[in-house]
Amino acid sequence: MLRIERSANGQVVFTVSGRMQTEDIEQVRRLLLVEAAGQPVAINLRDVTLINRDVVAFLAECEGKGIELDCCPLHVRSWIDQARIKFPTEP
Repeated sequence: MLRIERSANGQVVFTVSGRMQTEDIEQVRRLLLVEAAGQPVAINLRDVTLINRDVVAFLAECEGKGIELDCCPLHVRSWIDQARIKFPTEP
């Protein structure tokens, strides 16, 4: 089960905790789309316990769009970096 909390203090931060699976991507995508254009946005991943390949690709896409990934666990960071090498984002 995924839990998402939003906070804002100059930057909007979505703190996600629990298991983030393929079926959760659309919910997170909708939350990100609601934010004002140009507003700095971050996703805090400190409390994520499990992700899958689709989520990794989504997070790499988010980062490519300028969304900061805060407190990203090392193994998740490594997986995202590998995904970017295999499937680079367009400029």
